[in-house]
Amino acid sequence: MDILYTARATARGGREGEVVSDDGVLDLELAYPKDLGGPGGDKTNPEQLFAAGYSACFLNALKRVAKQQEVDIAGAEMTAEVGLGTEGKGFALAVALVGSLPGVPADRALELMEAAHQVCPYSNATRGNIDVSLTVA
Repeated sequence: MDILYTARATARGGREGEVVSDDGVLDLELAYPKDLGGPGGDKTNPEQLFAAGYSACFLNALKRVAKQQEVDIAGAEMTAEVGLGTEGKGFALAVALVGSLPGVPADRALELMEAAHQVCPYSNATRGNIDVSLTVA
């Protein structure tokens, strides 16, 4: 693989600590969400960070696929819902990607999302490891 970019972030304190990127752009406090017994509030968590990254990356893959297929997806949005659960003796993630593609029929939008799922780096990294569902809003 020819590496085009490397992101670096350091976590301190685990889920009740902080995460900081090497360039200082990302500098966030972490806490357990209320659903897991934490304080919630203005602190983030690893699942939110994963959802943010996956949704942005997937939308970009979708834009690329749509452009190649000459489909206008102006105003498109992608939501990633990242679920944390137990599996066996450990924990696992599940992802639901929900796309909103104004002006594109739902069946065509799903076809575009399925094509994007084949080229998105997050999708390629998670394939076979995390359940990922695709739906159109």
